[in-house]
This record gives sequence, structure tokens and C-alpha cells, in this order.
Amino acid sequence: MARCVAVAAASLALFGSSAAFLSGAPASSHAPPHAPSTAGSMLGALEAALPLEGEPAVSASTQSPLSWVASVLGLGAVLGLAFGVLAPQPARAITAEQFSQLTYAQVRGSGLANRCPTVDSVGDKVEVKAGSKIINMCFEPKSFAVEFETDKGKEFATTRLTTRQTYTLAFIEGKLEPNPVTFSESDGMDFAATTVKLPDGEYQPFLFTVKGLVAKGEGSAFKPGFTWGGEFNVPSYRTGGFLDPKARGMYLGYDQAVALPALQADGSAGQAELFRATNKVFDQGKGAIEMEVNKVNADLGEIGGVFVSKQPSDTDMGAKAPRTVLLKGIFYGKVVEKDYVR
Repeated sequence: MARCVAVAAASLALFGSSAAFLSGAPASSHAPPHAPSTAGSMLGALEAALPLEGEPAVSASTQSPLSWVASVLGLGAVLGLAFGVLAPQPARAITAEQFSQLTYAQVRGSGLANRCPTVDSVGDKVEVKAGSKIINMCFEPKSFAVEFETDKGKEFATTRLTTRQTYTLAFIEGKLEPNPVTFSESDGMDFAATTVKLPDGEYQPFLFTVKGLVAKGEGSAFKPGFTWGGEFNVPSYRTGGFLDPKARGMYLGYDQAVALPALQADGSAGQAELFRATNKVFDQGKGAIEMEVNKVNADLGEIGGVFVSKQPSDTDMGAKAPRTVLLKGIFYGKVVEKDYVR
């Protein structure tokens, strides 16, 4: 398809250049009147290239021998400008109300499915009543840092995401109680398998999650500046049915992938590492998150803000020591009463 478009563009350019080379300038010395245009800067640039009213046109005898080159370059500039105008733009943040009005076809391929809604500031606080709950909660990381060993000790290094736009947690909900504000996560898309690339080229997988989150904050209302946080569970990146490259698993595959003499060799060099790689376990860790509210919509019960989360990375089912992953991003949630109907 791209090749066909390139061939068509080249043919159009050659046709325009040959026409300009053979026919030269137009016979009339005045440009035809232009109709009012709303096409913006593209037509403005084209009109600037045409002769103005009362300005003498260049005759064929005085035309530059390289005018056909200018025609080709001019056509290329117009095509380039048209491509810049028509090229798809990055997904922009929208509110939850605007998002709910979009169809699947409008969301598909736009990048909006990986974005958390924004909050229009209305009012100064969102009250939390007994029996309330949070629905449609969303966590969107903006940066990923992994702790690893350096010459100066352990440091956090900024990483490059390799799993594209599939890392946002969404549709999370749970009970909400006041005095103090306590949120208990119970359902939703609360985990996302993610992989990042370290500066040295190593890939680090981890399971971004807030499973079982219990977040608390002083008070009985959400308002700008309100801080809350708590701990959550981090399940294993892989489950028991996973087989490693040597077909070893927790309850499937081979029990071991080395000969018995290697396991029975004298000395302990390498035996502990071999044992961990052979005996798979379902590791569960603990993570912590801190959140700060910076926008509220009292009319819709929406809250939005920023978060910082710290959790362990994948351990390859017990074969490797976990690394600490630090994530920073934005969150969104909607506070509703217990009798709320979707």
C-alpha cells in the first residue's frame, strides 16, 4: 500500500513538472479572483505563491530555465504539509463523560484505552459517607524506574517501556469508609504484565498491580492536597502452568533438566542456584502506594491526582532475587453511594 502511494505521488510530481516545463507561465497577466477559503495555512501558503492583483506575471520568455525544478519542489512542499496536517495526533486526555460517549471504533487505535480520564475542577471537596464506594478507578504510570547494582551501590535507573500501551489499570472498585477515609480494593482490572528495558540492555518483567489495596487517609472528604496510601499484594508474574526454556514448571513439565551427577556433586558451588531454578514456587510480594488528590468534581463525585508506587519485580518463580520497581503516574476515581446503579 505504501509503495503504491509513493508511486502515485512520484507520477503526480512528474506530471506537474512536465506541464510547467512545456507550457510555461499562464497567458493571462492577472490571477483569477479567489473565493473565500477556510482551509487555513495550507491555502494561505498557496495563495502567497500566486501573483497578486495588478502585479505583472512572468512571461514565458523570461521564465527561469530551472522553473520546472521549482514546480517539483513546490509540489513536494505541499504534499509534505498535507501529510503533516493529516497525520494522526497523539491521544489527548479527556474526561470520563466524554470518554463514555465514544464508540469502540473511535477508541480503537487512538491510544485512549490506555489513558486515565481527567477531572474538571468543580467545587472544593467530595464527601465520603458510610457505605460509599469507589468505581472506575484507574492508575496510569508515567515513568518506570528499577533499582539495580552499580559501582556506587544500588541506584534507581530510568527504563524504557517495551510492552507498548498495555500497562494501565482500570475499572477498579471497592468499599469506601470515612473517618479515616479507607478504601478496600475488591475488583477490576487490577494487574498488568509489564516489561521494561534497563540502560544496560537487560529486560526486567514485573506485574504492575494494586491487588488487595487498603489505602487510608485522615478525614472524611477528598479535597485538593489530600494524601492517602497503603499496602497491596503482588502476585507472581508467572503461574504454575508456565514452563521455562528447559521445560521445567511448578506442576507441569520436567522435575529437573540436569543429570543426577551434577546434583550429587561434592561442594556447594552453584547448587543453591540450581535448586532455585529447578524447584519453582509461586512468589507473592508486598507493595506500597502513596496518592495525592489535586482535582475534585463535587457534582460528579470524581477525584484525580498523582501516585508513587513501589513493588518487587518478577523472580522467575523463585530463581532470581526480586528488584524494586518505582512507578510514578496519575490516578482517577469516582465516589458513589452504596445504592448507586450503573
